[in-house]
Amino acid sequence: MRKYPRFRTASVDERVYYVREDIMKRATSVARDQLVSLGVCVGKFTHSDKFRLTIGALELLAAHAKHKMWVKPTSEMSFLYGNHLLKSGLGRITENTPANQGVVVFSMSDVPLGFGVAAKSTQDCRKLDASSIVAFHQADVGEYLRAEDDMVQGKKE
Repeated sequence: MRKYPRFRTASVDERVYYVREDIMKRATSVARDQLVSLGVCVGKFTHSDKFRLTIGALELLAAHAKHKMWVKPTSEMSFLYGNHLLKSGLGRITENTPANQGVVVFSMSDVPLGFGVAAKSTQDCRKLDASSIVAFHQADVGEYLRAEDDMVQGKKE
């Protein structure tokens, strides 16, 4: 029987990291003020103690997503620049996706691009005109470039 590595979540300065357990044990030998990052940052707590997912959670979400949307190639760049997903750019949507439900957005070739919130249900999307919003943008892989200073905690200009 193959033994798979166990994963844990660790919190450092209001940020939550997804990290292998053996790496987390090794990191205890590093002083907290010297530790910049540990594993993949999946989210952070705001000043009002609300949890906000970051783009680092995309791989975890994509692997376990119940509700998905696929973007046409012509609208991929628009979504990656931080715009909401319009009906004209929607390629496919999973059946029975309710409104106001979290969705993972994929390219037509099944590459995860980001995540957001469904503005309309699957049934409502069929009746919409082309300029209507079907998903509200929350995060995308383009954020690695746009918000690089916020992603890496210790990085300063």
